[in-house]
Amino acid sequence: MLNIPSQSFPASTSQQRVSPSGQSGRNKVALKPGHSLMDWIQFAKSGKDLTGLRGRLIEVTQDELQKHNKREDCWTCIRGDAGGRVTTRRAGFSPWCVLQVHRWVNYESMLKECLVGRMATKVATPAKGKNTAIIPPPSPSGLAPPAAGPPPPNKDSRPRYDWFQTDATVHLVVYAKRKIPSSGCVTVDLKAGTLRLEALLGKLSYMIHLLLSAKEQNRVTMHKPSEGKWTSLGQPLEFHNTFLCKKDRGLVYRDCTLVSKTEVNHNTHVFRLQCPRGTVLHVPVGKHVYLKALIEGAEIVRPYTPVDQDLAAASRPSSHDSDVYLMIKVYPDGVFTPYLNSLQIGETISVGGPDGPFSLRPLRDVTHLYLLAAGTGLTPMARLLSLVLREMDSISTTKLLFFNKREEDILWRCQLDDLAATEERFQVEYILSEPSDSWSGRKGRVDEATLSQLLTRPAGSRCYVCVCGPSAFTQLATGLLKKLGFSEEECHAFQG
Repeated sequence: MLNIPSQSFPASTSQQRVSPSGQSGRNKVALKPGHSLMDWIQFAKSGKDLTGLRGRLIEVTQDELQKHNKREDCWTCIRGDAGGRVTTRRAGFSPWCVLQVHRWVNYESMLKECLVGRMATKVATPAKGKNTAIIPPPSPSGLAPPAAGPPPPNKDSRPRYDWFQTDATVHLVVYAKRKIPSSGCVTVDLKAGTLRLEALLGKLSYMIHLLLSAKEQNRVTMHKPSEGKWTSLGQPLEFHNTFLCKKDRGLVYRDCTLVSKTEVNHNTHVFRLQCPRGTVLHVPVGKHVYLKALIEGAEIVRPYTPVDQDLAAASRPSSHDSDVYLMIKVYPDGVFTPYLNSLQIGETISVGGPDGPFSLRPLRDVTHLYLLAAGTGLTPMARLLSLVLREMDSISTTKLLFFNKREEDILWRCQLDDLAATEERFQVEYILSEPSDSWSGRKGRVDEATLSQLLTRPAGSRCYVCVCGPSAFTQLATGLLKKLGFSEEECHAFQG
């Protein structure tokens, strides 16, 4: 089995983390010849038998897995019995690096030529006295309609669901048994009679997964094809009615349509993606989605944090718009963003998620919120800023420190200035590393002097700091915050 070590990766001195100048540019790691993604693709498609099994798939026992433990014959189990696959480990590929650091990478696609088989399954017996977070699925004989009257008392804190119907519609209700943030937490995919509903509740998620009793019209509000009573809601599918850690569920992708592309500045656009009919995708504040595309024969996946259509739209939380807005900088020498920029209106791209470790819970007792952003690191800050100003009156001061190279690089500057002018609880500071002669604002990069001056800690205040930007910027900023006395519990760094 794959044992993931607890130490940090990459190492603190790695060039993947540290930039000599600490600047907020786009830093790349130079790979040795033969170690790039395209090198791996060429190797995997060379026609060689990478498994030694001549294309056969076998059922691998634990004993068989342990036999293959040599450098020239090493098998690795990824994801264990929960759909895990056994692969040979060759060409320096590190499954641990993918799962721990680059979780969005589609390792299954990369390693399909190395697939040996699946682990032999066995029934797990819970340890005596140990609680489990999984609710057993109901009998596959169908889900009978509930008894009339209010839901029965249930002291269990785990969510559950109920349903009711009229002659023309079916309504499904989830009792989450906890406060649901207005920023959204539910994704719904309804397609060809199959319903998949997932509610994100902190680090856990609750799922309803059903093959419905009738082929309803393809809408989230389930309209019956004809009038009449359903005797059951449908047949349970995989993971139906379970409550477990979000990270233990695989990503679900749906093809979304590009409906508009709006220029923000000279190299950044807001891409508006429309979900397919039958899908509702509400991404919680601070979470990200994944975009997936087949580029030059390789399946490439990248994480992006959604924004609202603009800062003004964020002040209207009652909107039922389920479109996904992504503010993305296009790198001419990149692999993914030029492809995304080349998409025509009406074309589709796969969107997976939402995902991410950010939680609003630490903000409940905060009085001063500081946001440190560099470039498109503004994206997770935009919706968080709007939510805080709209719903968290206990936060008396929210200050954004926005680092960029040049004045023309500042994203949504007019909107940020307007917000600062109308909202007394919000302040914004622009810091440029390559300013023009006419720039009268702050100059420089993220450093201890700037942060110590702008991140004040008044007596009795409770502070929290969020950081997002290129990896070198994030690494340097979090180190400086620690040096200035901010604890790990007072900081969150958005990665990706």
